[in-house]
Amino acid sequence: MTVDNRHAAQQQQQEEEEERKERRRPAEHGEPELEALYADLAAARLQPLWTITEDLLPPEPRPAAVPWLWPAATMRPLAERAIRLVPVERGGERRVLSLVNPGLGGRPYAAGTLWGAIQCLGPRESAPAHRHTPGAIRFVLDGEGVWTTVDGDACDMGPGDLILTPAWAWHDHVNGGDSTMFWFDGLDLPMIQALDAVFFEPYPDQRQPVRGEHNTSERAYRTTPGRFTPDQVTEATEPISSPLLIYRWADTDAELTRLAATTGQHAVSVEFTNPETGTSVLPTLACGMHRIAAGHGTLPVRRAGNMVYVVFRGEGHSVMGGQRFDWRAGDMFAVPSWTPVDHHATAQADLFSIGDAPVLRALGVYREQVLSEPQIITSTFRPS
Repeated sequence: MTVDNRHAAQQQQQEEEEERKERRRPAEHGEPELEALYADLAAARLQPLWTITEDLLPPEPRPAAVPWLWPAATMRPLAERAIRLVPVERGGERRVLSLVNPGLGGRPYAAGTLWGAIQCLGPRESAPAHRHTPGAIRFVLDGEGVWTTVDGDACDMGPGDLILTPAWAWHDHVNGGDSTMFWFDGLDLPMIQALDAVFFEPYPDQRQPVRGEHNTSERAYRTTPGRFTPDQVTEATEPISSPLLIYRWADTDAELTRLAATTGQHAVSVEFTNPETGTSVLPTLACGMHRIAAGHGTLPVRRAGNMVYVVFRGEGHSVMGGQRFDWRAGDMFAVPSWTPVDHHATAQADLFSIGDAPVLRALGVYREQVLSEPQIITSTFRPS
């Protein structure tokens, strides 16, 4: 489709939408009985479906969240200031800066179903133990000397590592070193909140006891096949979380390198998976890593469901809905449901991602579409 044809099609869609809105107008002046009906319906807390059908059942998803990018150059200095000014203690629980998507009316969510944030822990600090029904993941950006204890298993953390804290698992964070660690927090909190199923409980003590040596689950499963699936999981989810609680960057890097060598592709992806079942690591969250060679990119894809990306290494740009977003290491960006997105690297890039695909697959409503032509860039994102 040419640029002119695309613009013509978009204009036609806009005109058709205006016609539909006109047909849905509840009443015109001169129709007092109909106006009275609508007034009485509103007073009774009722709403006629015929005026809102198009809004409730659109031809494709219309997420309230918008494509957005949070630059590390902005977040990191603010996080460092928070370390100096805000202690980590019971009550506040965590020193976390949540990503706020401007399309969501001020709610602290990166997308409609996903929480994303940067968390930081200073030297010799600890974040108190607690548990909650929302499931969570941690992806380490940089730092050393920190471990997260999950139901008694102390998982040592390093850059590029993925750590799971499944729903209702006790967890705390401890920095036993002299440097600061920064990591990305991803949670299914908006989903669980929408289901009115958020429960929270603090641990009786500041920390939970550690069972035996650190990294118990890693020793049990690290060499087990099935920790990665090329591209992404396509089967329905299971209501269990992965027994492997930490996925090491060295293993992820090796798997991406192997895939690139064996397939000859310039862009490869893996999804972290439950080594016992091959399903996504959490029933509600899919976690992936994507490598794009310098000077190459991906085709545009749109998927039902939301995703948040974290740039671990490299630099480049992504195009979301025709808007260009330039990124570099440490940046984070949100891709709302059914928004076409393609990624391009100017230097070899590794992008971590979380998404809600397991839930959509379980409900039978997941779908995706690969577009045959590059998106037309109509604007460039400028951080506010």
